[in-house]
Amino acid sequence: MYLTLEKKKEFFKTYGKSEADTGTSEAQIALFSYRISHLTDHLKNNRKDYSTQRALLKLVGKRRRLLDYLKKTDIERYRTIIKSLKLRR
Repeated sequence: MYLTLEKKKEFFKTYGKSEADTGTSEAQIALFSYRISHLTDHLKNNRKDYSTQRALLKLVGKRRRLLDYLKKTDIERYRTIIKSLKLRR
C-alpha cells in the first residue's frame, strides 16, 4: 500500500500541530497533495483508468476548496503551505 499509517502520521506531524491532529487544513492539504501525485503517476501508466481519473479530479477539487478556505480565513497560513508544498496558483 502506498499510504501507510506511519506516512500519514508523518504528514500530520509535519504540517499539523501533532500526530493526532488530522483536522488541520494544512495537514489535509498535504495529504491530498501526496495522494494527487500518486494518482498522477498511476495515470501516466494506465491512461484508460477512468475511475482513477475521476477520483483524481475529486481530490484536486477538495484540495482547491481547502486552499480557498485557508486563503479566505488566514492568508499567512495559506502562503506558508503553498511555499512548503511548492504548489502553483
